Amino acid sequence: MSKGYLCLMLHAHLPFVRHPEHESFMEEDWFYEAIIETYIPLLQTYESLVNDGIDFRITMSLTPPLCEMFADHLLQNRFETKLNKLIELSHKELNRTRNTDFYATAEMYHHHLTACYDVFVNKYQKNLLKGFKTFQDMGKLEIITCGATHGFMPLMNINNNAINGQIETAVKNYYKHFGRYPKGIWNAECAYYPGLEEFLKKWGIRFFFVDTHGILYAEKRPKYGVFAPLYCRNGVAAIGRDVESSKQVWSAEEGYPGDSDYREFYRDIGFDLPLDYIGPYIHNDGIRMMTGFKYYRITGRNVEKQPYHPEWADAKAKSHAANFRFNREKQVEYLSSIMDREPIIVAPYDAELFGHWWYEGPKFINYLCREIYQSETVDLITPTEYLKKYPVNQVSTPSMSSWGNKGYMEVWLNDSNDWIYRHLHECADKMVEMANQHPNTNDHTLKRLLNQMARELQIAQTSCWAFILTTNTTVQYALKKIKCHSKRFLDLYEMIKSGHYDIGYLEECEKRDTIFQDMDYMVYSDEHTLHHSLT
Repeated sequence: MSKGYLCLMLHAHLPFVRHPEHESFMEEDWFYEAIIETYIPLLQTYESLVNDGIDFRITMSLTPPLCEMFADHLLQNRFETKLNKLIELSHKELNRTRNTDFYATAEMYHHHLTACYDVFVNKYQKNLLKGFKTFQDMGKLEIITCGATHGFMPLMNINNNAINGQIETAVKNYYKHFGRYPKGIWNAECAYYPGLEEFLKKWGIRFFFVDTHGILYAEKRPKYGVFAPLYCRNGVAAIGRDVESSKQVWSAEEGYPGDSDYREFYRDIGFDLPLDYIGPYIHNDGIRMMTGFKYYRITGRNVEKQPYHPEWADAKAKSHAANFRFNREKQVEYLSSIMDREPIIVAPYDAELFGHWWYEGPKFINYLCREIYQSETVDLITPTEYLKKYPVNQVSTPSMSSWGNKGYMEVWLNDSNDWIYRHLHECADKMVEMANQHPNTNDHTLKRLLNQMARELQIAQTSCWAFILTTNTTVQYALKKIKCHSKRFLDLYEMIKSGHYDIGYLEECEKRDTIFQDMDYMVYSDEHTLHHSLT
């Protein structure tokens, strides 16, 4: 019998990026890179554990935009084309690096890319959701949802119907892809405000995650801090993040990912090699970009980067997994001595940390699951399993909070992005107006217009755009997304108000923004917000 539990939580999200109007689009590569470096390696990890008889439990949020992209035929086919080009590049790299210190790494990439093709095309017929669903159905993985488009709930809560629209759409989309309703949710950016739990309960959500201070500064400070769930007054459980275990993996400065033997993220042949060689494998316009072929290790600060050695990195990932197990065992041994129950240590991370940012991350998870399988002190567990084991918990209201810099939403509300919210609020008000004026219309064209309005609004509400404006990365793209989707929303609104429908414009919007094909604009109505629920 173990003395306590580890809940490993991976938040998997990307904004809905799909541009059929262009032959290739640079931001779509966010999705393709994540498939190659994170999502397929995670599926390979789960399969390896199952094949070796290693029992494990991992919790993952697969957000609705990510699920919709996984299931989108255009993106599936574009990814297959991209993957074939990278496999072609891997053959060239084997020849170019032969008899050099980089050859073993080139071999690693070649084997990984060909394995990715087998997993993507042959095993899961281009839809990776089939893989994640398989492991959920086995009981190894608990998949939870997120707001429909990762909308930042605390900055939407002046309009209850807008909150309902995000959550109801998400729950129904989850059912579409997984054939069941979600039990848990990752609120976008781990953000919470008191009262959000009422909407979660309404749509059958039993638990959500909050950052550490959301629990520690609760209305009544919980006796066991973040090491046991906290029930809101309506019975929905809030589960708090453990700082120590999170920082040990998450921090590039103090955590494992900064180790000198791990792969250097920023040094890529897309920028290093001559254009006449690398040209066919970067952007069609000749814009240099990441290819995923990186041959150097972190090495250290202010020193010349040295060649990457896959076997060194693999050994380090195994060593770090053992260290992580040791530290969690020591935590559990202490906590179990002062608690009347087995503690739960909650370690949530962005899924793309594992593989994309920290290339060896999926190997770390593989080794960690094997380490914990052998432990007599700590076991892996999901929130649903823990709440079933310990159904009685303290009742209080968590404090408003988020993760990110300073922990109180400053990343998503500051001088660089505060202007967007008045437009989002106005659009949400107009969406509610239209839903209430045209309840359950039988006019097919009007229904298409209303559903497309809802899609445009939800894409505009994506928290990633505000995040990008703060971090000053792909700012022009974020600005374009906010402005274009808001304008399309208002154009459709004016069509309905005037009664003059531009069907060609509507069709163009529908072709571009295909998310949520089963969208029901009535999720924004007073009827749904006040009276509809899963129960």
